[in-house]
Amino acid sequence: MKSIVALQNRVTPWSDGLEPSDAELDAIEFELPLILAEVDLLDAEIAVLDRAPAELDARRIRRARRKMLDARRALINQAAAANMPGGAA
Repeated sequence: MKSIVALQNRVTPWSDGLEPSDAELDAIEFELPLILAEVDLLDAEIAVLDRAPAELDARRIRRARRKMLDARRALINQAAAANMPGGAA
């Protein structure tokens, strides 16, 4: 039986630059409000997986969904404004 260690460079080449680049960190920071809103929505949905949602649970899910949609809309609008000539929205 061959060991995969001998083939490791072919399977997963080792790179010294395993840290995210500045561009990747900027992209994460740009999308952070949406990421946090999606986490809030996921938390609200997970809370009711094992039981029927009460009225407060339903409100929490609706609020989290609206927050996520608002964050997504803001992110799309920012991206569209950045791509407009002259920076105009």
